Amino acid sequence: MSDSQAMLGGIGGPEPDPGARPDIPAPPGTEAKARSLGRDAWEDLRKSPVVIVSGVLILILVVMAAFPGLFTGVDPKECLLNRSRQKPSGDAWFGYDLQGCNIYARTIHGARASITVGGLAALIVTVVGVGLGMLAGFYGGGIDTIISRLTDIFFGIPFLLGAIIVLTSFPSGDSRNFWLPVSKVVLALAVLGWTNIARIMRAQVLQVKEADYVHAARALGAPTSRILRVHVLPNAIQPVIVYSTILLGAFIGTEAALSYLGIGLQPPAVSWGIDISAAQEYIRTSPHMLLFPSLFLSVTVLAFIMMGDAVRDALDPKQR
Repeated sequence: MSDSQAMLGGIGGPEPDPGARPDIPAPPGTEAKARSLGRDAWEDLRKSPVVIVSGVLILILVVMAAFPGLFTGVDPKECLLNRSRQKPSGDAWFGYDLQGCNIYARTIHGARASITVGGLAALIVTVVGVGLGMLAGFYGGGIDTIISRLTDIFFGIPFLLGAIIVLTSFPSGDSRNFWLPVSKVVLALAVLGWTNIARIMRAQVLQVKEADYVHAARALGAPTSRILRVHVLPNAIQPVIVYSTILLGAFIGTEAALSYLGIGLQPPAVSWGIDISAAQEYIRTSPHMLLFPSLFLSVTVLAFIMMGDAVRDALDPKQR
């Protein structure tokens, strides 16, 4: 073999194995699979016992909130005073509350308000925080200054105090309408809850926009909207997903706290926070009134926090 042929062979790669049979396919499972952060994260998540347990709990709670009739046929607002504070029995698994309402039915139907508030609030703060954080981090300059100072102002307001001010600033309206009080609580949580997500997103975008693939896209003449949508957002969103998952559980707990204080959802709405507030005075004589709503609330918040922690560990390259 001549020197030129040897050079071409070196450039082209190693010579094929004389014993190899190109007409015979490789055994199954030996093909090379593309590795990526998303694929590795998914492999870790689907094998994690924490994800399986929390995912099953979240699925049950979501189905419970969407279709409470699958779990109970009792009207949660059907109350008889002659059943007041009766203990759990075969007729009422969780017993009855002060007004003689079935606690099991109220606990099942109370999942709708809590999960709706938490889900909508988390969605709104994620969209607002991601949008403002991307603008501040990508454009910089005056836009970054304005958004950062606005974030500092809202971040300096105590969360619970600010939520109380927002809720008391709007008229109560018709409490029998489910969406009116829910929208008020969602607004109170969303107005003050977007600041951390905006800061996280801004920090991520500041790192991502200096990457080579972003500079290459700019050199090729890609519009700014496409760079943000295709190159910046997918590579900067991972920490936000983790934080939003944990924040959803925190919002559910905050909604219960606001209802417990009497400024969130109001009767005749059915909520875990309302039932916990009504049961606090009878914790010694009728502990079942407090036990079951608080238990469901704790399990719900814990399930979302566990899911968020598992997603964080899976998406963190330092854990590998």
